[in-house]
Amino acid sequence: MKPTLQSLALALLVCSAVADAQVFKWVGPDGKTNYSDMPPGPSVVQSQKKVFSGNVVDTADMPFDLAAAVKTSPVTLYTGAKCIPCDDGRKLLTARGIPFSEKTVSSNADIALLGGSGVELPQLAVGANKLRGFEAGAWNTSLTAGGYPESSKLPRTYRNPAAEAAAPVVKKETPAEPTPDAASPQAARQSRTPAPPKPQDTTIPNLRF
Repeated sequence: MKPTLQSLALALLVCSAVADAQVFKWVGPDGKTNYSDMPPGPSVVQSQKKVFSGNVVDTADMPFDLAAAVKTSPVTLYTGAKCIPCDDGRKLLTARGIPFSEKTVSSNADIALLGGSGVELPQLAVGANKLRGFEAGAWNTSLTAGGYPESSKLPRTYRNPAAEAAAPVVKKETPAEPTPDAASPQAARQSRTPAPPKPQDTTIPNLRF
């Protein structure tokens, strides 16, 4: 049985459903550190580009039209802690059956990524369309324009990926210390020299009861 064009297109959607977020970091003429998803201007000499893997939205068992909407207009929800409008926005997306990635905003890097001070949460990104603050009518209009169905078509077993920071911390690798050559004379002398005894600890612990 030959695969249909629709099944082939769906396979391509599954392969490309993971999006990467890129963040640029640079120091401006005023000495301030800037973060943005857009590259700095030509006047900036040095900048750093970081690429963060986006949340994985599995479209394998989704209907074709829903999988196509996820590819062309992926939905990302930006939330904060103890944010009632954020909870309301999350409930709207869940009730309508919208597969989405959630990004938490708590650090300075997260805030800078969304435009700096005065960030209003929640924020919803439907493809290139970004909405600030929760307003059910505007959110539903944007989702419909992005190709999402007005009622849920998600499989019952589908679960959205776990929330993660908008600008995750990139861990720096610590270089391993070089080990001395066992055959070197210095290593041989160190192996024959006994270690001095450790002095007895006579410090009285600072305990409070």
